[in-house]
Amino acid sequence: MLEARKSGQPVVMASTDLNLTQSEIKLQSEGVFFPTGESLDWKSLEEISNNETACYFVENNIARAIKGFSEFSGRVYGLMPTEAAPTMLISGIPMHRIKDTNPHQDTLNKIKAIAPVKGDVLDTTTGLGYTAIEAARTARHVVTIEIDPMAQEIARQNPWSQALFDNPKITQVIGDAFDEIESFEPESFSTIIHDPPTFTLAGDLYSLAFYQQVFRVLKRNGKLFHYIGDPESKSGSRVTAGVIRRLQEAGFKRVSRAARAFGAVAYKE
Repeated sequence: MLEARKSGQPVVMASTDLNLTQSEIKLQSEGVFFPTGESLDWKSLEEISNNETACYFVENNIARAIKGFSEFSGRVYGLMPTEAAPTMLISGIPMHRIKDTNPHQDTLNKIKAIAPVKGDVLDTTTGLGYTAIEAARTARHVVTIEIDPMAQEIARQNPWSQALFDNPKITQVIGDAFDEIESFEPESFSTIIHDPPTFTLAGDLYSLAFYQQVFRVLKRNGKLFHYIGDPESKSGSRVTAGVIRRLQEAGFKRVSRAARAFGAVAYKE
């Protein structure tokens, strides 16, 4: 929009939903006018353009950054743009891979590692809901767990996350996956997708006790995808080795690395 203004264009095609669709936006001397009836002045647009780590929501002709402080965790949550789907920031740390990829492709790699995804699925950490949404395309039903209500609030403001709230095949649970998993009956799920934060933030979700519960609620011949992180990094290599060892101790006889998805796949035989 700023470039179009410089070249004197009266209208421009641009995305107002974070790269999902394109809309015709009118450019006038005082600012831009969106098809929704909302408008923004040029100063606001310049401020948005200069902030590369925040997404904004326009309401009553005022732009505000999509962010919030979590009373639960004491952390600041936000939404950060990428070339495709945005990622969630927690205390400034992106929750998706964004180097040499984007959150959408990152999600597709995780799902591909355990395809085909069918039957009932457990997604242990909702976040922005990308994994739950993608799994629900082929699964019968998806249960997804989020520990922090602020993460759900950020997802509600993200256009890429709307199926999380609209798709009847997805059930959201607010709680700690470490505790919530105990409420499920044995062999409840055909597939489990475990995409926890880093080990330093979510140690319990990398524990033997949690993996034993995962094994308990997974059906025979079921599959677990466990995101771990870059297996080539020093810390990633160490964490991966520990994860594989504990998964085997929990009962998974066959565990293989999924290098492209930065994780491991475990099979319950």
